[in-house]
Amino acid sequence: MQQKITIGITQGDTNGVGYEVIIKALLDNRITEIFTPVIYGSSKFVAHYRKLIAEAEGFSVHVINNPAEAHPKRINLIQCVPDNFAIEPGKKTQDGAKAALSALQAAVADIKASKIQALVTAPFNKQNVSEGGFAFPGHTEFLANAFNATRYIMMLCSSSLRVGVATGHVPLAQISEKLSTALVVQKIEQLNDSLKNDFQMGKPKIAVLGLNPHAGDGGVLGSEEQQFIIPALEQVARQGILAFGPYAADGFFGSASFRRFDAVLAMYHDQGLIPFKTLAFHSGVNVTAGLPIIRTSPDHGTAYDIAGTGSASAESMLAALYMANDLYKSRIQYRELQKNMLKSTPLEGPQAG
Repeated sequence: MQQKITIGITQGDTNGVGYEVIIKALLDNRITEIFTPVIYGSSKFVAHYRKLIAEAEGFSVHVINNPAEAHPKRINLIQCVPDNFAIEPGKKTQDGAKAALSALQAAVADIKASKIQALVTAPFNKQNVSEGGFAFPGHTEFLANAFNATRYIMMLCSSSLRVGVATGHVPLAQISEKLSTALVVQKIEQLNDSLKNDFQMGKPKIAVLGLNPHAGDGGVLGSEEQQFIIPALEQVARQGILAFGPYAADGFFGSASFRRFDAVLAMYHDQGLIPFKTLAFHSGVNVTAGLPIIRTSPDHGTAYDIAGTGSASAESMLAALYMANDLYKSRIQYRELQKNMLKSTPLEGPQAG
């Protein structure tokens, strides 16, 4: 039986719904039976947001200095955000951004040192943190840089749908110039690898969407399909990857064709995330595939409009926590399987007589 792992949970923006969804998710009694949670944030902020949640009256945290001190049966917290930071729910403030980055940096340092085994990040406001000097479009790009990952993909996952994006946090006007056959091939390969490595699928089937309306309609409505996407599909087919398309995005999701595939590769952020969030918003999980570590997050943002009201749903955060645990253990099982396969493979060439 595999040992319980320790999962680090970053607080996100102090003034968003991060603390609320973390507290609500950690009220689930099954949590500490399955893994050991460690929040990166402030006990002062926990106390503030706990008061807004009727069912969290008895919620408490065990304050520790490092993950080695974590109590396996309690909700642990590493104090890495100054208590003098202001709490202003629903407002975009520099204190909120600084707190989010302090928690993220502390958690990344610990996972690099193998003190925690997986990372779940609560949301921050991208504009807010960028104004504070954060040089990345979001968590995904920051973590890819932190772990020197050049081949990674943002995936949104639910029980019935997995969507990856070829271009992530890129302005719409720049998408066409960012696309290339090499990029589409890389994203298909990364998606295929993650489905096998993280989700234990032997021969996954991947649907690839076109960029243009009607997938270009044979070049009438755009040429990117002929230039980049179809050559990429032909290339990965020669590698034995089961990728099909390009499909017109509207008909593909409208006819529920996605149910015939293990994952979908969209060409840009909204093309994939709008249908995903329409179908699975409350239970969706953001996964950064291709990193040497496991990172998940809820599929929503800071939700300033409802922050501090006690009305935020923790369903996506809870799903992110359980998926982080599952992906970590799945990755270990996959590695063990690969090792066993190598051991059982006979040596090539004539046997010694």
